[in-house]
Amino acid sequence: MFSANTFIRTVISGFFATFTMAMTAFILGGLGLPVVDIGHIITGMFNFVHVDQPYSILWGNIGYFMGGVMLALAWVAFLQQRVPGGWFVQGAVYGIGITFVSGSVLSPLMSLAAGEWFGFFYLNTWAPALLLLAGFLMHVVYGITLTVCLKYAGVNGLDEKV
Repeated sequence: MFSANTFIRTVISGFFATFTMAMTAFILGGLGLPVVDIGHIITGMFNFVHVDQPYSILWGNIGYFMGGVMLALAWVAFLQQRVPGGWFVQGAVYGIGITFVSGSVLSPLMSLAAGEWFGFFYLNTWAPALLLLAGFLMHVVYGITLTVCLKYAGVNGLDEKV
C-alpha cells in the first residue's frame, strides 16, 4: 500500500516526467518529427464530445498531466519491483511498454472519441512511422525521467508496512 510519503513523491515524479515528455514533443518538432501535443488532442476530444460546453487547453493539459501521474502510480504499484535492471533500463522498458499500449489501444480509442480514426499504431495518418517514432521517443524520455525522479526521491516500490 502507498504511504502518504511514497504517494506524494510518486505524484511529483510523475508530474516532472510528464512535463519532460511534453517538452520533448515540442523539441522533436524542431528536429523534423511531428509535434504530438497531447493536451491539445485531449482538448479537441473533449470539445468534440461536448460541443455546447467548450473546454480550454487548460482542461486538456490537466487531463494529460493526470494521465502521466497515473502512469507513475501504476509503475510504482505494479511494475517497479518486477522489472529488472537499473533506473535507465527500467525507464526505457516502461517507455517502450507505454508506446505499445498507446499505439495499439489508447490512441485508436481517443481518436474514435474525437470523431476520427488514427488506426492502430497511427497507420491511418499522414506519417505513421514519424508519429510512432515521436511517440516512442516521448515515452522513453518519460520512463527514464520517471525512474530518475523516483530514484532521487527514494521511492522503490510500495511500502511494506501499512
